[in-house]
Amino acid sequence: MTQVTTLTSPFSAGPSRALAWLLGALWVLPLLLLGWAAFRPGAGALQFDLAGPWGLDNFRAAWQVAPFGHYLLNTVAIVTLLLALQLTVCTLAAYALARLRFAGRGLVFALVLLQLMVMPEVLIAENYAAIARLGLVDRWLGVALPYVASAFGIFLLRQTFMTVPQELEDAARIEGLGRLAILWRVYVPLARPTYLAYALVSVAYHWNNFLWPLVATNTVASRPLTVGMALFAAPETGVDWGVLSAGTLLSVGPLLAGFLVFQRQFMQSFMHAGLK
Repeated sequence: MTQVTTLTSPFSAGPSRALAWLLGALWVLPLLLLGWAAFRPGAGALQFDLAGPWGLDNFRAAWQVAPFGHYLLNTVAIVTLLLALQLTVCTLAAYALARLRFAGRGLVFALVLLQLMVMPEVLIAENYAAIARLGLVDRWLGVALPYVASAFGIFLLRQTFMTVPQELEDAARIEGLGRLAILWRVYVPLARPTYLAYALVSVAYHWNNFLWPLVATNTVASRPLTVGMALFAAPETGVDWGVLSAGTLLSVGPLLAGFLVFQRQFMQSFMHAGLK
């Protein structure tokens, strides 16, 4: 018997690993530069001198320049309110499009998909007019309202619900459960990875959203972090890069910390959502 020896080239996995390290370095480089400038007071923020002074003065200055605590509260409130409304509306719409038989279901789903092709910035004027008529300008609900019926969320959950075996719903009906009870006890638990994946995308997007909150808010009462950060780059007061970097780090810090703590759950949720 002839023994065949398989030679594995060192370049078979090497280039892929090197590319992964390169992309990781490019991704983390802005964060490293941000951290460098945030902890270097004064003109040292733009100087690469390891022997220079370090401190937390920039963070104290950033916290005093603007009401960061109020901005953070507004951001958390808007993101939480929006996510709760999105999950409710998208779940009901996705279930209807996946399991209910009604006239025009295909047309409705096509219109939902059509919404994915429309950039939100195109509708800013109409959205502002709508919340103005409802008296929701400078309110948390006014900032969240245009994004409640998320086409991406409806599509993602609809595709997930369609993979649930019809037998499970039939068994639940035999047990005497109604539609809402079936949705809550059968579909929602099975779609938990999809919910988590969508929640991550929604929170990250709306935490960093700037243009619409800038238009829809007028005062500190509802202004989120992204709009509040504009105070640091006001040209009439000059730009202090150390303070600006510290304020930016305070803004992205909660998202970054959440990713580092729950990164394993994040990756698993996206993998499960993709498999479905």
